[in-house]
Amino acid sequence: MPMPAEDIVALIEAALPGAVVEMRDLAGDNDHWAAKVIAPQFAGKTRVAQHKMVYEALGERMGGELHALQLTTQAPN
Repeated sequence: MPMPAEDIVALIEAALPGAVVEMRDLAGDNDHWAAKVIAPQFAGKTRVAQHKMVYEALGERMGGELHALQLTTQAPN
């Protein structure tokens, strides 16, 4: 079963308070997503560390409920 964008956003925002999350459905199937995440917690972190923080927020859903997620991350300007 696909994972709705609202659920993905809620999980990320809960793990990274103050984050701004923009979602885009890549295939029109609610199963292949692109997310842009801007979060203050990313300041001073490498891109790999930023992505790891998002994946940790999603937990076991990655690769299961959430089939594919293309990530763009950055700290606020």
